[in-house]
Amino acid sequence: MMSDYNIREMIDNKKGRRSTVFIEKAVPVILLLITSVSVLTTIGILVTLMSETVMFFTRVSPVEFLTSTEWSAFSSDPEWGIFALIMGTMKITVIAVAFAVPIGLGAAIYLSEYASDRVRRTIKPILEILAGIPTVVYGFFALTFVTPLIRGIWPEVNLFNAISPGLVVGVMIIPMIASLSEDAMSSVPNTMREGALGLGSTRLEMVFKVVLPAAVSGIMASIVLAVSRAIGETMIVSIAAGSTPNASLNIMESLQTMTGFIVQVASGDATYGSDVYFSLYAVGMTLFVFTLLMNVIAQWFSRKFREEY
Repeated sequence: MMSDYNIREMIDNKKGRRSTVFIEKAVPVILLLITSVSVLTTIGILVTLMSETVMFFTRVSPVEFLTSTEWSAFSSDPEWGIFALIMGTMKITVIAVAFAVPIGLGAAIYLSEYASDRVRRTIKPILEILAGIPTVVYGFFALTFVTPLIRGIWPEVNLFNAISPGLVVGVMIIPMIASLSEDAMSSVPNTMREGALGLGSTRLEMVFKVVLPAAVSGIMASIVLAVSRAIGETMIVSIAAGSTPNASLNIMESLQTMTGFIVQVASGDATYGSDVYFSLYAVGMTLFVFTLLMNVIAQWFSRKFREEY
């Protein structure tokens, strides 16, 4: 009787091992397929951009696209100088970064080095709520609140300008800079802080001479990623910046960014198969290159200045 039970138990255990082995072999395959979805999606997007961009350059000279400063895609005699759209994007980005970096970094320093645990647990989630606000809300906030405020101080500023959307894009990327920078500073060992304070440093000296240099890789990566986010912002600039391609340095005039032009074309202003339609992909490819460069720079900073403890 005992031997029959042992034999049945051995058979059941063998079946269980077979199912376990099958699961162990199947799980990596399933996870590989899941991981491949993002890779294949990226490849598909890139192939689409490149194929349609090549089609655009069979109709428009790449030299004109890269060197001309005039962009008038919808005129009877169109001009295709991407520099005007790049300049509009850069004006928005520079204003946003100049506004967001000091505030975001200051917030990160306070949360990491000065705030109590209770204050940190309260303020950080509230700060990160800004990242969840729809960008179309930011856009109308820029147009209906920030722009009138600016024009009340400088009446010569146009209704559509670079200042207002630039500041609001800066507000939008503050949580990214503050959160990632705070995480980088919080990862610095407390022994380094205690050593600096033990040598007679003030807390401010400890922050600027010990903590910030130790966390510089994470801080720079957060700033570069925030720049990438500002370059790719769409709704704020579409609503508050205008739709006039402008290659000048004047930040008080209407302008158009690369994403703003994509929104204009995608809203139905261009017929399928026209030069304007294919220009959407050429501008999108340019934007993709800018974003890719920002991500590469962020990874380079992380590797170059990473501190391991």
